[in-house]
Amino acid sequence: MACYRKPGKPALSSSKGRVYALYLAYKDPRTPMYARIFAAVVVGYAFSPIDLIPDPIPVLGYLDDLVLIPLGVYLALKMIPAEVMAECRVKATEIMGCGETV
Repeated sequence: MACYRKPGKPALSSSKGRVYALYLAYKDPRTPMYARIFAAVVVGYAFSPIDLIPDPIPVLGYLDDLVLIPLGVYLALKMIPAEVMAECRVKATEIMGCGETV
């Protein structure tokens, strides 16, 4: 299996790792429908090349990357049951971390 991270860096230390764990939770059938919809929007926006505020606008352009995405991930994580998220974090660590534990 290919490793999807830089060597020496913990698997879920990046926001991409957390968003990937959120994606795995979205696919889990134990996740409530309202949480699935919200998680899909957050994951889609995080990996989308389209920003609400264009990046060339000084300071405000990076607002969505620094505030909106982490806030969306935080809210989505609160909606998903803890046991589901724990399992998805382990799966994400195995996939992104090449089997290493965080």
